[in-house]
Amino acid sequence: MSQPSVIDSKLFDPAAIDPETADFIERIEKELSAMPPLYKFEPQAIRDARAAGYSIFGAIKHLDEAQDRRVPGPAGDIPIRVFIPEKAAGVYMHIHGGGFMLGTADQHDELLFEICRACQTAVVSVGYRLAPENPYPAGPDDCEAVAVWLAENSSAEFGTDRLIIGGESAGANLSAVTLLRMRDRHGFRGFCGAVLTYGAYDMSMTPGVRRWGERYLILNTKIIEWFHENYVQGGNVFDPDISPFYADLSGLPPAFFTIGTMDPLMEDSLFMHMRWLAAGNPSELAVYPGGIHTFNFFPIELAHKANTRINEFIISAVGSRVQGS
Repeated sequence: MSQPSVIDSKLFDPAAIDPETADFIERIEKELSAMPPLYKFEPQAIRDARAAGYSIFGAIKHLDEAQDRRVPGPAGDIPIRVFIPEKAAGVYMHIHGGGFMLGTADQHDELLFEICRACQTAVVSVGYRLAPENPYPAGPDDCEAVAVWLAENSSAEFGTDRLIIGGESAGANLSAVTLLRMRDRHGFRGFCGAVLTYGAYDMSMTPGVRRWGERYLILNTKIIEWFHENYVQGGNVFDPDISPFYADLSGLPPAFFTIGTMDPLMEDSLFMHMRWLAAGNPSELAVYPGGIHTFNFFPIELAHKANTRINEFIISAVGSRVQGS
């Protein structure tokens, strides 16, 4: 019999936040408080600024190791960003975050190449259509199409049929939705793991999101509401295809949830982890004191710890072995 899932309450004590992380929180909050919140801008203006390196995340670094390809989709070809190791033990389908409105497949090269290298895993990052120009269901339709393509072609393309899926924030939502669509629409349960990093699983918003208020640490309550309104545009926020928290989660692969205690979406991960377990699926949860939304994209030790644990989960899920292990 498996051991019960135990979450140490000490992780949520502000005293558990290490000095480097506390300084990082203070710096990010100071920088963001001097800027207008995201919802004051047009989405395309935010995208253009981020692509040019004018955001809290800094310059976008494109690596020569990446390949830009396209796969067929429901509204035309879907761009994918691909990293391939010399011999792939598995394929990681990555879905980027950005509130369903921002982000591209080519904005996370360094992190994805490190996954490719450290885990001996091919990485396929999906450039799905974005709201508000393309609201629900455009994004999940594109992710489903790429998942179907991988299910049919991964052995021929990458030499392995060991598939894992995951992403951050909106990308974690879309990862869960894609798993559910593959199970229900295609009878496919071939994904061997899910990497679900500070995801938004309940579009009706948890008490933690509603109570967060105006404190600006990448996200706040109004920014989350703005993302949801542009993505759903009057749809049913309790629809499991929009809010996978409300889905039948049985028959899904092992999941690894990552969340920080200074993230408005913390309860989304806490609740979804427990629902994943209650549905009979293996699930692990990593809680990082002081972790803000997107913390693992910044050069701090907390990010290194989180990304190392994610890589360890991927290695275990696909059965790869890093050199020297």
